[in-house]
Amino acid sequence: MRSTLRTPLFFLAIALVVPRAAQVEAQFTAQAPTAPPVTTTVAMATPVPEPRPLIPEIVLPRLGLSSASILVIDEAGHPIYAKRTRDQRPIASITKLMTAMVVLDAAVSLDEPVTILEEDRDQMRHSRSRLRIDRAATLQRRQVLAVALMSSDNRAASALGRTTFPGGKPAFVDAMNRKAAALGMTESRFADPTGLDGNNISTAEDLVKMARAASSYALIREITTTGEMEVQPYGDGGTLHYRNTNPLVRNPDWHLELSKTGFVNEAGHCLVMRAVIGGRLLSIVLLDSPGKRSPVGDSTRLRKWLESQRSGLSG
Repeated sequence: MRSTLRTPLFFLAIALVVPRAAQVEAQFTAQAPTAPPVTTTVAMATPVPEPRPLIPEIVLPRLGLSSASILVIDEAGHPIYAKRTRDQRPIASITKLMTAMVVLDAAVSLDEPVTILEEDRDQMRHSRSRLRIDRAATLQRRQVLAVALMSSDNRAASALGRTTFPGGKPAFVDAMNRKAAALGMTESRFADPTGLDGNNISTAEDLVKMARAASSYALIREITTTGEMEVQPYGDGGTLHYRNTNPLVRNPDWHLELSKTGFVNEAGHCLVMRAVIGGRLLSIVLLDSPGKRSPVGDSTRLRKWLESQRSGLSG
């Protein structure tokens, strides 16, 4: 008799317990904090710039060129002479081509007077300048630009960097580096507007880009290919005569569209030009040449070789 009663009682107990357990579980689940949904962040791949085409070494030892880096290239991008074109080097006053472009891009008045101040004095290398601070040398900005480009005066370049933007030289150097980036000068860095700082660095390939860009400014072309000029920074107190630091601009055998020289010890003697040789417009970059006349000598040997090549082809 007991066995027959035990089974119905067992199932009755189960029937009472299971609904209660379900209620407790439901209550616990309702009170438990809901875990936030799991999200997966997919990192966007950084675009990888396409590698620049490698310019092959094209060196002719018989020419006896002494510059450490050399690039001669035509407007179509065909290299004619190429030696260590991607070596980063200090570029000295070649920097001033970038300085000039930044000034002109800023659209500041070229007629505004600019006075040379004590802060324009070269405290790094103690280079000389005839723009005397004690006499408050003052010129129009256009003339200051000309003195900086043509005769490579460092006080003039410093004054341009100081007076172009409200933020002074730091803002100017930032603008120089932005301009370099816009031109695709990926291996170039600028630290000051004069080129006295050895941290102004570039490559022969990048300087071709800068020379092409600079030659698109009519005023830069005009100034850098002018042989000499006179200015009066002291009112009626006398005239200063300046000559272009590149003697080739006064040589009738050369047809130059752009020219800039540079020198500091770590950069050696440098020369960047755009010249018409044998009927072709060529960009010429010569960096880290050992002597003051070496870039001119290298340029002359290159020109004679190129003209002989063209004569041979036409003959």
